[in-house]
Amino acid sequence: MTDDSAFLIDIDKIIREKASSKYGLIPKFVISYLKRIIHQDEINPFLKESKDKIGVDFLEATMEFLDVKLIVKGKENLPDGGLCTFVSNHPLGGQDGVALGYLLGRHYQGKIKYLVNDLLMNLHNLAPLFIPVNKTGSQSRQFPAMVKAGFSSDNHLIMFPAGLCSRRRKGVIRDLEWKKTFIVESVKSQRDVVPIYFEGRNSDFFYNLANASKWLGIKFNIAMLYLADEMFKNRHKTFTVTIGKPIPWQTFDSSKTASEWAQYVKDIVYELANEKNQ
Repeated sequence: MTDDSAFLIDIDKIIREKASSKYGLIPKFVISYLKRIIHQDEINPFLKESKDKIGVDFLEATMEFLDVKLIVKGKENLPDGGLCTFVSNHPLGGQDGVALGYLLGRHYQGKIKYLVNDLLMNLHNLAPLFIPVNKTGSQSRQFPAMVKAGFSSDNHLIMFPAGLCSRRRKGVIRDLEWKKTFIVESVKSQRDVVPIYFEGRNSDFFYNLANASKWLGIKFNIAMLYLADEMFKNRHKTFTVTIGKPIPWQTFDSSKTASEWAQYVKDIVYELANEKNQ
């Protein structure tokens, strides 16, 4: 008989594993609240029902569960040959990752990988698509080797170079700084870079919470805890995805630093936002 618990979200278990020394000090009502904002009781029946779906098949089931529809523009820009690094803005933190993985995974017969926060490895159905990243924990020493392995693989890579989902600054919703990793590794592995703009936004509550946490100097990413809640707020919606022309890896020469090239690609992605209505 299959143990369904291996496929389910268990906040108690995650906290025990991630903060074992402090687990006993956490009030039960806090754990109950976390279960509620993460929608554990709503997500687990779906996970149980979809436990045999793996990789892109699971992403498709998730799209149906969330009732997400896509309008795709620039699909003709998806390369037919050669491995690529697909980079996108990260407005939602949930549906955008699922939708891009589904879109590109179906197009490339499942030959895709994400670089993701290692917490997402708890979603066992998607683990085959994930390269887990935890630059601040015990795994940090392995980070360069894991990234290198991903870029050396025969899979296309999907990256959100900001790391965090978009924030609102002075009324404008936009990614924070894009990290240079995708430039450095794409050049090393001779992968062209394909820019993608994903149209969407989270709630005012999310942006206000993220900004308040920053203002208070709280280092822990509290807003991340609410991404599942934001995902449920964004159910039954249609999102526009605009795919730009591939940027040859040879473009990223010594005329700019890798960080400057990352900003260059980020600007191209946001220019695609202006093309979506054309």
